Amino acid sequence: MTSPGDLATADGNNNPEPECLLGVAHSLSGKRWVARTYDDRQSLVLAQRLDMPEVVGRVLAARGIDLETAPAFLAPTLREQLPDPGHLKDMDVAAERLASAVMQGERMAVFGDYDVDGATSSALLVRFLAAVGGRCQIYIPDRIREGYGPNAVALLELKDAGASVVVTVDCGVSAHEPLAVAADAGLDVIVVDHHAAESQLPRAVAVINPNRIDDDSPHGQLAAVGVTFLLIVALNRALRSAGWYDDRPEPDLMQWLDLVALGTVCDVVPLTGVNRAFVVQGLKVMAGRANPGLRALADVARIKEAPSTYHLGFVLGPRVNAGGRVGAANLGARLMSTDDEGEAIELAHRLDGFNLERRKIEEAVLTKAIEQVDAATGSAMALAVGDGWHPGIIGIVASRLKERYSRPAVVVAFDGDVGTGSGRSIRDVDLGATIIAARQAGLLTKGGGHAMAAGFTVERRLLDALRQFLDDRIGARIEETGLTPTLHVDSVLTVGGSTLDLAEQIAFVGPFGTGNPEPRFAIPNVRLSYAVVVGENHVKCTLEGDGGGRLAAISFRSLETELGQALLKADGRPMHVTGRLRVNTWQGRTSVQLTIDDAATPW
Repeated sequence: MTSPGDLATADGNNNPEPECLLGVAHSLSGKRWVARTYDDRQSLVLAQRLDMPEVVGRVLAARGIDLETAPAFLAPTLREQLPDPGHLKDMDVAAERLASAVMQGERMAVFGDYDVDGATSSALLVRFLAAVGGRCQIYIPDRIREGYGPNAVALLELKDAGASVVVTVDCGVSAHEPLAVAADAGLDVIVVDHHAAESQLPRAVAVINPNRIDDDSPHGQLAAVGVTFLLIVALNRALRSAGWYDDRPEPDLMQWLDLVALGTVCDVVPLTGVNRAFVVQGLKVMAGRANPGLRALADVARIKEAPSTYHLGFVLGPRVNAGGRVGAANLGARLMSTDDEGEAIELAHRLDGFNLERRKIEEAVLTKAIEQVDAATGSAMALAVGDGWHPGIIGIVASRLKERYSRPAVVVAFDGDVGTGSGRSIRDVDLGATIIAARQAGLLTKGGGHAMAAGFTVERRLLDALRQFLDDRIGARIEETGLTPTLHVDSVLTVGGSTLDLAEQIAFVGPFGTGNPEPRFAIPNVRLSYAVVVGENHVKCTLEGDGGGRLAAISFRSLETELGQALLKADGRPMHVTGRLRVNTWQGRTSVQLTIDDAATPW
């Protein structure tokens, strides 16, 4: 989901940074506030022609939307956005091989990653194959015992169990040795991935990846589940051409867009183009509650309203992920692929329990990681290393560090002399490419990823060299681009103008995420008439404006930060605040609420 911290860059001509909004050069979170740029005339035209508040017109204009592109942006459809799957290299080869396997009754297996993208991709492909009469099983590797991606032992076991075709989803593009072993054993492997690829591809029947170096696809922003959806479109077309549906019903592929939306949001890929259409349409499907597993998980999580990207990214996603992080790796994929109501309810409760366990482990590791980063000086990145840290939660901790320090973050968990690492990055710093470069330099046993996230394995003896390598690369990139911790603000509002109607109009610009950040607004000179700690470490408060009116607000996970303490101790003094204006539904009542991202003192 969208991070509260963005980064601003000077332009290529080394021009000075834009002027600070409200004079805030160093907020309570250490950030510079900058107004998003937009065409003022275009924003007025959008507001007038689309009959919306001027501030919403500004939001659209700041995202490069004009009158011509506004209809497709506000109401995206797959009819307009879905590309022909055949434009991807090896897609037609993969579709023909799988169509043959279906029609010949061959046993197939899906080898998926243990995160949400991998689980949704696995469930999507298995559901389609089951619907067309295919025979297929899911295999999700154990994060601790097997690590990330295909391994030779598991692939050979699948072959021995009768599988003649294995499809790897959300993994496989860097699994050269395991896939070579599988090929030598006569197992047909099809790779469906989206992670950064090298010039040499693994041995496989087909390698479908829009980020292949030799693929000129304009859809490199797809999550693996999006690529998997294109695969089932191509496979469905191949089966239709072969007459497979002459005596059996053809499935409606749109029924599985809830899975595509969940994987797309949780993998934090840009919500633009076809991804945006996937999520918009997928949310509609999810609201119908047809998938027994997702329905059970929503009930366990007490989701009462229509699902949004927030629910996908912060409520459902973490629970699906919890199985792969601290429980049984295959629970998420099993949950989303089952049609058994009883099994779905049982799996949903197990995942909910694992999620509570994950949060406790995460909190303990995050505290130690913050201590390490605070003690370090002069580093371009936030790096934390620990012995015995649970490798299942280091990615989440890296994400928290990235948000806290507004720079790339890497967390390494050692078990003996071998460390498992996970990293999260910021805009304009390609962490996946950096990790691949470190592996090519001999500093990593294995490693890969994409621009915003990466994973790797490192030997303890090489840790210091890796630290220096990453710091040099990342530091050079930050210096080259002139990145500074920045909050981009869409507009300035008053407390009185922050209405429920405006929040509802802003929601139409969603779904929000990477590539379409949720609009952020600044409200100057507010006074807090009420502030209290709620939940574990959130701060809930009431804002009062100079011109009157009150606005409910909340700052998440901020109790122990300078921001949270300032809100609790404001004592009637004026503050500038920034945040996202949202519709809040609680116990059947709807109201407007500001989610506070940052604050600053006006003196």
